[in-house]
Amino acid sequence: MNIIETKIKDLLIFEPRVFADERGWFMESFNQKNFEQALAERNFEIPNFVQDNHSMSQKGVLRGLHYQLNPHAQGKLVRVVQGRAWDVAVDIRQDSATFGQWVGVELTGENHRQFWIPAGFAHGFIALEDNTQFLYKTTDYYAKESERAIIWNDPTLAIDWPLNQVDKVLVSDKDQVADTFNQ
Repeated sequence: MNIIETKIKDLLIFEPRVFADERGWFMESFNQKNFEQALAERNFEIPNFVQDNHSMSQKGVLRGLHYQLNPHAQGKLVRVVQGRAWDVAVDIRQDSATFGQWVGVELTGENHRQFWIPAGFAHGFIALEDNTQFLYKTTDYYAKESERAIIWNDPTLAIDWPLNQVDKVLVSDKDQVADTFNQ
């Protein structure tokens, strides 16, 4: 497994080894021991995953930027198993040196990348192909009372969404009226 560090030290991209031949391919999509070792080597907290989620989105669907407040803050290990998405994590930890900064990464069914987003980050993505299937493991259960969102096109964050790759952006009513980053 190849581990790619990002400009925000707590965010990691995992590239699994894929074994392919004329029959198809095989990969280990998750290995708890290897995941823990990668985090421990960087002195990161080791999470406990409690829930897996799976969504499907059409091209142009933008979900986010979502997060949960303590005591139900969630870390997420995310990946795309079919299609293509631009995935974004925003540092919302007020005591962090990278507060308000974001990292974006393209996740596809072909590149098999996984993006580790610990608690303390808002998360969102835009589907760049129809039928984009997104899987993620979370470190806490969904808790409606703790759920919050930041508007996806917040001018303070200035996220460079690849809008030129979609015909139309589709955002839920709830996400369309989310708070700004400064709120």
